[in-house]
Amino acid sequence: MFYHINYQEPVFRPPSEARSLILQATIGCSQNQCRFCGMYKMKKFSVRSVAELAQDIAQIPLQQRQYIQRVFLADGDALIYPHGSLLELLDMLQQQLPRLTRVASYASPRSLTTKNVEQLRQLRDRKLRILYFGLESGDDETLRLANKGFEAQHMLELCHQAKNAGIKLSVTAILGLAGRQRSVEHALATAGWINALSPEYFSLLTMFRRHNDDYFNHIEPLSHGEILEETTLILENLSPQKTILRSNHVSNFLNLAGSYPKDREKLIDAAHRALAQARSDMPWFNQVPSYCEEFY
Repeated sequence: MFYHINYQEPVFRPPSEARSLILQATIGCSQNQCRFCGMYKMKKFSVRSVAELAQDIAQIPLQQRQYIQRVFLADGDALIYPHGSLLELLDMLQQQLPRLTRVASYASPRSLTTKNVEQLRQLRDRKLRILYFGLESGDDETLRLANKGFEAQHMLELCHQAKNAGIKLSVTAILGLAGRQRSVEHALATAGWINALSPEYFSLLTMFRRHNDDYFNHIEPLSHGEILEETTLILENLSPQKTILRSNHVSNFLNLAGSYPKDREKLIDAAHRALAQARSDMPWFNQVPSYCEEFY
């Protein structure tokens, strides 16, 4: 966030973009249909013009621009931005921010379908260096229940295009998304998907309530212990190369940090120890997590 800019709230960004200048290239998310996600349900999707964004940048005092090294393009999937205009925007950022090193954005499967490999390379050459991609699950049945709109294999192909263009990927999956019905399938398929891509970053979030009560009515939510079992199953089946794993979202109650393949056994051991401790406290083990976000 930047206090000189008037944002249309709420604004979401990945934890690693905490020090970035945030520009709202789009309002909301073009793929605002996912049943589990409540991030942009209060917004109507629209694309802001380059002229509007130029006005935002003009609000930044000249003496402060030299300190801005990273920019995050919001909202939900700014990669959907029309290609020619996106090139113009990235060129403008380089002109106005002399120390700019990296631009980032969320990317939905839908937005990735709007860019071919050559276009993605053009974006990377203009410092769009990382995309945050919500896989959610590698299991097609779970994806259908969540109304993701894309099958796992199609998303894998789209992400390979981004990697082939030299853009880094930070992929997220959601613990508990499949409920009890397909927890095992969800875990195994998600691990397999990550193994097939080896993204630079892979993060685990935990399913929680945020404008998605209808989705919770369609699954049997996992308990604390069952989420730890699902986490352990994912970790035991992960074998990507040069992938950094994180499980440090506010929704997570088991924090994990390491890289594959170097820290694989350490991460699995941490999950086993957490699971053993949970089994020593069966009331907590059987309790469904109550975390929710009410404000947005």
